[in-house]
Amino acid sequence: MVSKIVSPISTPSRPFHFLELHELAHSIRRRDISATEATSCLLTRIDALDSQLHSFAAVMAASALDQAAHADARLAAGEAAGPLLGVPVAVKDLCWTAGQATAAGMPLHRDFVPTIDATIVSRLRAAGAVIIGKTQLTEGAYSDHHPDIAAPRNPWGGDYWPGISSSGSGVALAAGLCYGAIGTDTGGSIRWPSAANGVTGLKPTWGRVSRHGIFALAPSLDHVGVMARSARDASYLFQAIAGSDPLDPTAVQAPVADYVGAIDAGLAGLRVGIDPDWVEAGIDPEVAAVVADVARELAALGATLIDVRLPDPEPAVAAWFPICAVEAAVAHEATYPKRGAVYGPVLAWVLDAGRALSAMAYQHALLERATFRGRWAAATQGVDMVLTPAQPMVPLTLETISTLGTQPELVAALQRFTCPFNLTGSPSLTFPGGAASSGLPIGVQLVGQDLDEASLFRAVGAYQLVTAWHRRHPQL
Repeated sequence: MVSKIVSPISTPSRPFHFLELHELAHSIRRRDISATEATSCLLTRIDALDSQLHSFAAVMAASALDQAAHADARLAAGEAAGPLLGVPVAVKDLCWTAGQATAAGMPLHRDFVPTIDATIVSRLRAAGAVIIGKTQLTEGAYSDHHPDIAAPRNPWGGDYWPGISSSGSGVALAAGLCYGAIGTDTGGSIRWPSAANGVTGLKPTWGRVSRHGIFALAPSLDHVGVMARSARDASYLFQAIAGSDPLDPTAVQAPVADYVGAIDAGLAGLRVGIDPDWVEAGIDPEVAAVVADVARELAALGATLIDVRLPDPEPAVAAWFPICAVEAAVAHEATYPKRGAVYGPVLAWVLDAGRALSAMAYQHALLERATFRGRWAAATQGVDMVLTPAQPMVPLTLETISTLGTQPELVAALQRFTCPFNLTGSPSLTFPGGAASSGLPIGVQLVGQDLDEASLFRAVGAYQLVTAWHRRHPQL
């Protein structure tokens, strides 16, 4: 049973499986616990819980134990240990992993076994991280799971939505089944699962992380990022995977900042923009209260709050779908409609929509994207970041989510604070800032300037030093 898992660093208030990544890494470096012990404990927990949670598409037990043993051998030999050495992490199952099936949530690809790793997987391995498994995702990373695949369940309450595509990563983190995870975000798929599961997730600047070896949904909207229990943990993961890549010509060439070093720089001097129309109008009162509490805390920690007038997000939200649909149709053209019978109904509908869209309609969407990007840049030029909700409503039930197909206004509301930043490519760090009356977490996000993830880590790192929302965990 999970309750019998014991490690030298567990305490009654801080179970081993809910430690933060940097805490476990420190204990491994001090030899308080071995990487093999840590990995074995998590594998036991996964075995006990994941048949109900469905967060993993595949558990890589044998290779994970081999990697952990190698990490222990390196430490025993006196090698200098990096911050990820021996730490069990998970990667979303659209990242190629050599010798391990990578299905992208699609029965179509269940037998696809890459011969090479995605660049980000290679970088995690090089940093000494233990890849414990592949997390489940929606079909092709769009909005619905294939009918033949069990969807991840929210560990805070099985009747609640766990988020969209990167939900497996969010569930695994929240349930104490890994210490960090890779997610991807095309319209909200890191931010919604982070908010729904009470974890911290970074959607970085578009192109800051290589997409080589990642199944595409809509390449100009796809962002590869990290999910963790805290901003500090996320900075460790992001430091390992960020940077240019000769295998991905769209990866940004700019030097990689010192994200880990930035985490302790504090909030003094940072300017945080807030638009009342974005944080109050049409926002559930519980969510608005959480955003206001976060704003007050940021100011108390030294940030300067600045009123800004942000552009209307509705035209950008409307432009997101046609762009996504057309790019997805191109990404799947080798298998759809030729093998359409093995696609689920929602992804097939999206691909049909993309194939049917006129050039005129697509061009209108591209122009709206460019317009919003320009207006956003002009409105935010005097601030380092902008504070918004992660979503305008309290945590959603699965019953409500099941009605999205008949409630376009609810879909648009849900996308209001996510899709626009896939269009601009802006970095965004989502983190828990409070709880709803249901007890479920409420997430907020800070949207930063291009390539300035370091300031986002500074801000959230300072906030999490004096608050404990990120240390709340579901009872399992």
